[in-house]
Amino acid sequence: MEQPPFKVDKYYIKKVDADKKSIYCHHDIMGELLVPTHKHDKAQMLYAEGDVVFVTTETKSYFLPARHFIWIPSGVEHSIHPKSEQVMMRNLYFPVEKDEDEFYKSEGIYPVNNLLLQMMMFTNQWNGDLKKGSPSFVIAKAIKAILPQICHTNLPLELPQAKDARLGKILRYIENNLGETILFADVANEFGYSERSLYRLFQKDLKMSFIQYYTIRRILKAIELLLERKLSVKEVALEVGYNSVPTFSNTFFKILGQRPSDYLNGEEILERGK
Repeated sequence: MEQPPFKVDKYYIKKVDADKKSIYCHHDIMGELLVPTHKHDKAQMLYAEGDVVFVTTETKSYFLPARHFIWIPSGVEHSIHPKSEQVMMRNLYFPVEKDEDEFYKSEGIYPVNNLLLQMMMFTNQWNGDLKKGSPSFVIAKAIKAILPQICHTNLPLELPQAKDARLGKILRYIENNLGETILFADVANEFGYSERSLYRLFQKDLKMSFIQYYTIRRILKAIELLLERKLSVKEVALEVGYNSVPTFSNTFFKILGQRPSDYLNGEEILERGK
């Protein structure tokens, strides 16, 4: 059966770079579960509401939860995979300027504070090209200008993709068993490695250790479950293999900068503010 073509035009991808000097603004309900791989000359600021969005580049898979944005520099190929068709995407595409701050040259995920949230919500009345000299252009440029001033924590909400097929099988095993406590020695034994050789494989292919990968993957899954609002914090902890709620809460805090309960309360505040 022939697959229907992707509705790429719906995301105005071809229009983003049409006017090289404008800031392009686009808000829309996703309506489907994939924006295929593409790139643009303008840098992209993507903020999502309603559910989790996965952004995949050539080397990494980023996890964008509620109340965070991802910065994608100019020319970076990426695809966008929302978990739900009802995700609202808010995009601002900025022309690259001379002598820009180093902040704008790297991919990253950052929390949205109240100031930035209000500014992003204000852009809801715009769509299309924001022309240089217009009030909307000035406001959008101000959003870009404050990012290096307020976004000091690039959160580790991304995981590298395995190049080695053997390691890919191990990562799928981890994915399928997040509800269990997975020990490195057991994984090595299960897949026929010595602990030393498996450690080297993780470091060579992913540039991180097993425990770093495993910890981040558990917390990313926990964020998904928290956003679904079907389980308590204790139940979420158990679902991602933590028998101790304090240990889970402390690990969550180290990665996201807030406690699981605070994250839930913050989401409620955002919902009421819409």
